[in-house]
Order: sequence, then structure tokens, then C-alpha cells
Amino acid sequence: MENILSRSPLILAALLLVGCTEIFGPGSGDATVRPVARPDVQAIAPPADATTAAQFDTTTDAEREAAKTTSTANAEVMLGRTIASLGNPANPGFWLETPLVSGPKKGRIVDPASGKSVSVDLIPIDGPATAGSRISLPAMRLLGVSLTGLPELIVYAG
Repeated sequence: MENILSRSPLILAALLLVGCTEIFGPGSGDATVRPVARPDVQAIAPPADATTAAQFDTTTDAEREAAKTTSTANAEVMLGRTIASLGNPANPGFWLETPLVSGPKKGRIVDPASGKSVSVDLIPIDGPATAGSRISLPAMRLLGVSLTGLPELIVYAG
């Protein structure tokens, strides 16, 4: 079999693609890790030809102001700290995919370096609580952190 594979790159490529489908499944992804739209945010997908952060960020000024507003009506619980990287910029809205929650929740994230905070949807992902998180592009922009950086965030639920 090794001779056949070494002589035919097309066969090797086909086997690798089939293997990826077997490992990750078609469309690989679990619906539970997708951002859930906030009722106060009408998430609009970015245009297909988006190339800049401003083009990918389809939130309105009103939505950004609402996300910056911190409600003290509900008691918050600090879930912990996480290192976050930019999530899929094509997924609109304010969200954090994190292993710090076991189910979807409303929450707030704080950049301890600046003190800025953003209200977000907390979306569970697999992994230990010490694993990193993925943050939406609009949330990163509101926090004022580098889109290519790995900011440490404090995560609150409630």
C-alpha cells in the first residue's frame, strides 16, 4: 500500500480528506458552542466580502452602548479568569465561548488591565476550566484589546 500512496498524490489527498471527515464529521461543530443571539441584539452576519474588523463588526452604536452598560440588578458571580483569543469573526454579536460555563448564560467580561467591561453571552465549550476561551470581535473592540493579542479576562455570570 505504501508504494501506491507514494506514487499517487491524488489517492493520498483523497484518503486524508476522508479521514478528516471521519474524525471531525461533516461540518464539524457542535450547535451548543455557537453564539446564541441576545434578545436585545439583532445579530447581522457580516458581508461575504468583509476583510476589515470594522466590516466584520456589524453591531450598531446602540448595541455597543447596551453591551457597555453594567446592570447591578442581578447579583453577579465571578467564574474565574481566562485567556481569550479572537473567535470566528463571522459570528456576530457579543459572546465568549468558554469552558468556565456548562450551559449558555448571560454574563460580563472585564479586562483587568483597563477596567473596561462588556456584557456578553457565555457559551460553553469543552475543556478544563484552565483552557482558553474565544471572544467575539465586537466584544474585543469594545474592550479595546488587540485583535491579535491574548488578553486575560475576568468572567462573571449573572
